[in-house]
Amino acid sequence: MPKNNKKKGKPLKKLSATQLQKELLKFFRRHPRKRYNPRQLAKKLQVANNKDSMQHALGQLVEQNQLTPLEDYKYQLKKRSGPPPSVSKQYEGTVDMTQSGAAYIICDGLEEDVRVSANKLNTALNGDKVLIRAWTPRGRKRMEGEVLKVLERATKNYLGTYWKYETYGLVAPHGNIPLDILVQDEDAKGARDGDKVVVNITGWTGGKVQQPKGVVTTVLGPAGSNEIEMKSILINNGFDLEFPKEVLREVDQLPGHISEEEVARRRDMRQTTTFTIDPLTAKDFDDALSVRWLDNGHLEIGIHIADVAHYVREKSALDKEAYERSTSVYLVDRVLPMLPERLSNELCSLRPNEDKLTFSTVVTFDKDGRLQKRWIGRTVTHSDRRFTYEEAQQIMEAGIGPYVQELRELNKLAKMLRKRRFRNGSINFETDEVQFRLDENGVPVEIYRKQRKDAHLLVEEFMLLANRVVAEFIDRKAEKDGKREIPFVYRIHDEPDPDKVEELARFAREFGVEIKTDTPKQIAQSYNRMMKAAEKDPHLKLLAPIAIRTMAKAEYSTENIGHYGLGFAHYTHFTSPIRRYSDVLAHRILYPNLQSGKSYRVNKVPLEEQCKHISQMERRAMDAERESVKYKQVEFMSRHIGEEFDGIISGIIERGFFVEIQASLSEGMVPFDSLKDRYEMQPGGLSFKGMRSGKVYKMGGDVRVRVLRTDLTKRQIDLELVGE
Repeated sequence: MPKNNKKKGKPLKKLSATQLQKELLKFFRRHPRKRYNPRQLAKKLQVANNKDSMQHALGQLVEQNQLTPLEDYKYQLKKRSGPPPSVSKQYEGTVDMTQSGAAYIICDGLEEDVRVSANKLNTALNGDKVLIRAWTPRGRKRMEGEVLKVLERATKNYLGTYWKYETYGLVAPHGNIPLDILVQDEDAKGARDGDKVVVNITGWTGGKVQQPKGVVTTVLGPAGSNEIEMKSILINNGFDLEFPKEVLREVDQLPGHISEEEVARRRDMRQTTTFTIDPLTAKDFDDALSVRWLDNGHLEIGIHIADVAHYVREKSALDKEAYERSTSVYLVDRVLPMLPERLSNELCSLRPNEDKLTFSTVVTFDKDGRLQKRWIGRTVTHSDRRFTYEEAQQIMEAGIGPYVQELRELNKLAKMLRKRRFRNGSINFETDEVQFRLDENGVPVEIYRKQRKDAHLLVEEFMLLANRVVAEFIDRKAEKDGKREIPFVYRIHDEPDPDKVEELARFAREFGVEIKTDTPKQIAQSYNRMMKAAEKDPHLKLLAPIAIRTMAKAEYSTENIGHYGLGFAHYTHFTSPIRRYSDVLAHRILYPNLQSGKSYRVNKVPLEEQCKHISQMERRAMDAERESVKYKQVEFMSRHIGEEFDGIISGIIERGFFVEIQASLSEGMVPFDSLKDRYEMQPGGLSFKGMRSGKVYKMGGDVRVRVLRTDLTKRQIDLELVGE
């Protein structure tokens, strides 16, 4: 019997894109001199990944400077001879500064970070992109270096606290910048001792130890007020509060009317019934829906998107500013827009009873809800009505009101699309979203769960459809053009990390939930079953955020690996160009490719750089949004010190356990040293046990807690256990 006969029945495992890269790199490091092609590698690794995913992973490793592409589609580990101790090499990297003043430079092509002492940073600050010289000192393993040049500053403005001295002032920046910024009295803009300020670094003092010099651009005032804290959150995450003057000048010069020549270049859909459905407080309406019944009984749905690219011209000051911001930021009590107000709330906003320039996806469905036709192009539209979500929901439920037939038909179709999407592998991650009711001073007086009803899901479903239709069009265009790639902005989402999924599966079993982990499809089906069960048992809702953490983060890329969470092979962002720069880029590439004839291609390398920047700014915006929610939760609970609440144990660490207070969805911590008994965390980290009492507390368990104190600065709520 052949030796490998036992392996014949063993199913091959499909790895996620990230895991595949790791396994490939491990394999090549074990065989540094050998050369392999994708087919040979799939066989050697015994994986079920197809040729395209294998090729993508190899391409990524080439870009990361780990592999060398050779002839005959083969690859080999990149030779790293490493410079001798006396020889140095130059690298580009990003500064990761420490509180001591030294920094580590993260460089592409180097497995370890390069340490640079404070006196060799050459004015580089945290997050800056730099050119360094690096070497390995004799007798040491870690590389050291010095900054030769700052290539790109991470930010222009720094948030800090101003301290006044006799003839000058110093600004102590927040975050990982252990250098005070020198500010002359005439550049302090009237700041007082202890004020929070925004400072712009204008230069550096001479001498051996250089110190940054700057001017105060904004005085926020004493710390503590809601206004100051919200602005601080935005600035701390790298967002400018004001638009530059040259940008505002450009916007002021934009025409406020639509010319007949422009209308003639577009499909005129102003006579088709069209409306918007948005939140009550929204002013930037960037999408609208139109409905028209055709003579053959089919239904034509128009998904109309503000044509922002018509106004935001490439390489203009406005375009550069929009790219830098990349996204609008939505805090609890305000929006910091990506585009100035005249654009976001007026010219581009699809306001009712106004003609607007739009970029549309028009789809036709038969009586059974099957997609029959699709058309993409520039249009001119006219919104007949602005609905809030609540109004649209009420009309659909009551069956009475303006455009009731259109709304009900859209809702019926959206439910069909949603059902098919989940059947085809889409994951339903509906986590609780916190909403606040604020008083006139921005102080939270109520916290509640946001309700997502049919009106919300209806709009979401048609936006998903439009995004998918556009991405599929680009793919088909490339197919027709001899399979030559058309570089595009894709919204991608990798498969979950297998190790994290296994960990979640072990945790879920404690709650009686079984998660199958053999294939990505089984994982998706298990997650959907888990979310269904959580609708009946609130304690299972704890599993949702943990399941989300097993996932890769969705991001923008020119490399289309599909969107795992949605179950789409092709997906982009096309539907929100007022608040996302990714969508503006998609519009710009899409339009020339809609014209007949040759495909339009942009340079892929700078487009990928843009994708990385937009993804980074999106993460910063999400961090800012989360910070503002946490701040408001702590602010709300500060009015309830001494009160008792029901909660669920939501996390356990060495120092104590976290409790989510059900009434406010706020999370606080109970330290173990505040308890009467001595508690120890149990193996697996999912429970803790009293050493004397033997009492066991588990993740997801119900507890009663009292609010001891709150700290707005640290965004922290301290709790104590009641009735231990």
